[in-house]
Amino acid sequence: MVTFTIVSEYSLTSPTHGGGEKIPGGPLYDLERVKGIIKDGTGMQLWTRDCVKDVQDLGWDNTNVIALVLRLGTSNYIDSEWCENGRGAIAGCDAYSIRVWEAVETVNRDMLIEYFVKFAINKLGNMVMTVSCHT
Repeated sequence: MVTFTIVSEYSLTSPTHGGGEKIPGGPLYDLERVKGIIKDGTGMQLWTRDCVKDVQDLGWDNTNVIALVLRLGTSNYIDSEWCENGRGAIAGCDAYSIRVWEAVETVNRDMLIEYFVKFAINKLGNMVMTVSCHT
């Protein structure tokens, strides 16, 4: 049996084998509530090493991730799953995908870029823990 510390507000079920396990019945978090937690530019934590690297690879920081999440709508929801941080903690997360037209300097034109972002609200309800943010 795998033992993890659940750090997300969602804890109605428990994972049986760890990260990547789907959670039916999502989304787990109200998207407007998530946006309310981060709207002032705080309340966002890049929670995994992979997420920190993904955000750095994009040339972004927390403010860019916040701006992306603020653009999400309920139609962007993909699914929910358990995610590990690699240090014994696990969170029930919602995954979203959004397509954004952006100017891409290397090809000198606008392109439709698809971003994926996965996050959870912490147990205290005051922080959005971002697990991944990548194209």
